[in-house]
Amino acid sequence: MVYKFLIGSEESENFKLEILIDSGDTFLRLRNEILDAVGFDKGQMNSFYICDEDWNKEEEVTYVDMGTDSDQDIWLMESTKIDELVEEEEQRLKFVFDYMTERYMYMKLKEIKFGESLMDPLCQRKVGRPPKESVEFETIFPKTQSTTTTQAIDDLGEEFYGDEQFNAEELEEFGEMPNDEI
Repeated sequence: MVYKFLIGSEESENFKLEILIDSGDTFLRLRNEILDAVGFDKGQMNSFYICDEDWNKEEEVTYVDMGTDSDQDIWLMESTKIDELVEEEEQRLKFVFDYMTERYMYMKLKEIKFGESLMDPLCQRKVGRPPKESVEFETIFPKTQSTTTTQAIDDLGEEFYGDEQFNAEELEEFGEMPNDEI
């Protein structure tokens, strides 16, 4: 079977990709075809997320095993075939290409072509400009103009911290904790 994925981005509304890939191919080959089509560096960490109909992340297929302690299965792009996790038309995915800011491209399995096969993935169509590969952190999370920390503490006054005098009897009310509970 051949899968036809439509790929877009909220950052670049006119951007669209159409990728054809054999259903038995790996997520790594799909990743590489997407990155080649948009001209992004293949040395960066990224992941696919299988999503529900509301775009909520369900399963992660990652480029590298990060060694997290988790009860969930770890799906690696290199060894996971696409048809292991994607089986139905209209299935939704996110391709997170910028881990620092969690920027992603959204994907949808638009068509399954039964009885066909494909040796290599193919970018069948590319329209518009892709999102920027990386952005400055401040672009996503701008610094807010606020008062300095010292001024903010002065504005709160002494009442925020309580009395200036230390009373050891107040601490004794809590009792002592055994060393192994610390």
